[in-house]
Amino acid sequence: MTSDAGRADAEKPVRVDSWLWSIRIYKTRSAATTACRAGHVRVNGERTKAAQTVKVGDEVRVRMSGFDRILIVRKTLSKRVGAPVAATAYDDRTPPREPGAMIAVRDRGAGRPTKRERREIDRLRGRDTH
Repeated sequence: MTSDAGRADAEKPVRVDSWLWSIRIYKTRSAATTACRAGHVRVNGERTKAAQTVKVGDEVRVRMSGFDRILIVRKTLSKRVGAPVAATAYDDRTPPREPGAMIAVRDRGAGRPTKRERREIDRLRGRDTH
């Protein structure tokens, strides 16, 4: 394989669920697909389905543990690779978490939050949509 063919493979669009699995964000491809279905994955700011393709330069936001990971696609991979190779496939632009950051915690059994409580929780998490 020539270097041009290798470069062409690295720039070929690939499914977002497959890419997230191959760079080791999710342990299984089905977990990546489920995250896409649940709306936890955004490509260039838009909610995405698992079959959406990503290409070099796209911004992928993945919600994990209440925080967004911001990844910029450097290489498109469709097969799972080792951790050192996977780390070269993206730029992690996630801002560092502040130590002791406030996390919204509700008492167990408190029931579903009201609309007002949900907005306050979103504001605390930095997801203010207005």
